[in-house]
Amino acid sequence: MTTLTIALILIGVLLVLLAGGVWIAIALACVAWFGLAMFTNSPPDVSLFQAFWSTMASWNLAALPLFVWMGEILYRTKLSEQMFEGLSPWLGWLPGRLMHVNILACGIFGTVSGSSAATCATIAKVALPELKRRGYDEKMCLGSLCGAGTLGILLPPSIIMVVYAVAAEVSILKVFLAGFLPGLLLMALFSGYIIVWSLMNPDKTPNETERLILSERISKSRHLIPCLLLIVFIIVVMVIGWATATESAAFGVLGALAIAWWSGALTKDTFWQSLMGATRLSCMIMFILGGAAFLSTCMGFTGIPRALADWVAALNPNPYMLIACLAALYILLGTALDGISMILLTTSIVLPMIQKTGFDLVWFGIFIVLLVEIAEVTPPLGFNMFVLQTMSGRDSTYVAKASIPFFFMMMLAIALITLFPKIVTWLPDVVIPARK
Repeated sequence: MTTLTIALILIGVLLVLLAGGVWIAIALACVAWFGLAMFTNSPPDVSLFQAFWSTMASWNLAALPLFVWMGEILYRTKLSEQMFEGLSPWLGWLPGRLMHVNILACGIFGTVSGSSAATCATIAKVALPELKRRGYDEKMCLGSLCGAGTLGILLPPSIIMVVYAVAAEVSILKVFLAGFLPGLLLMALFSGYIIVWSLMNPDKTPNETERLILSERISKSRHLIPCLLLIVFIIVVMVIGWATATESAAFGVLGALAIAWWSGALTKDTFWQSLMGATRLSCMIMFILGGAAFLSTCMGFTGIPRALADWVAALNPNPYMLIACLAALYILLGTALDGISMILLTTSIVLPMIQKTGFDLVWFGIFIVLLVEIAEVTPPLGFNMFVLQTMSGRDSTYVAKASIPFFFMMMLAIALITLFPKIVTWLPDVVIPARK
């Protein structure tokens, strides 16, 4: 039986299991067991134990539940209210005025939450009613929140970045650093679109703005200082080598607990809720990681990744054509799967192809993260759409239409990092050698 036939059979079994509603992790493990039992001489039970143990025992992966817990703690504080109050006095002069608060607040909260849905929900619960009360266009408010909420997985520390780095066996710190400039680029594109839209629709933006002197602006922004200091501290201690990603995550949890205590939001109930929320999410992610590692073992024994890589090399495709095909594939997958599942389902097959065509794996990680961001605003399973649909009372079609311009801004960002890969790789290349 040819390698291609085996690959098609395994894909067919996986699709049947997923269509039947089987959990992603169980489906991956079942396909791996079937593949090893039917097409190799390797005992599936031994491979299952080794794959799950090696994945769960990873020191790098220890950063994952800690970053998740940090985000859960801050999600239950008054940080969103403080962000809106602290940022709004500085943005009244821009066309679009307070709609830019959505972008900046999502960017700041995204750096400490690591989750797209949490970022979108946290900022929207304050910004959406406040902007509607002041007379801002509802569709633009929803679209900007839907798009900017995705910054939670692009700006480090990001849960999906940790998952990709572990799956692709690349440096977590390099992937974190690679996300900064694309994240700032995306924020600039979002704000740029709001400026253009506001200039073209002046009647849809209120003219009133707060007139505050400098001391009053600084006073309103003082609550942002602890959060900004926490962000800077986490990144700096990793960059200068004082702490690993896992140790930085532990410092982040301590800092988040301190901020929650300082703001008066740290109670026995919120502490327990944050701990249980982080435990549930971390267990789900690790279960999927174990299933994906088991499937990767199966792929290795059957020789499918090597055969695909050799096939791609024989075709000698245009690298940009390969990237375009992969972008279309991930957008399609994004209509049915969450981001973590998308990454773990495809890395064992896609990464050898990427390496054969000469693309940097750190760059490819940011490429995938951007495509996962697009999945967050794409029907029918865009999580940010569900969040805003619930919070606004609008149907999913209305929210989807509102997010279309920001969808195209994300596509433009993907095109820019593909044409100019240094946007992604420059910062890791500069910082990492400087530490050695």
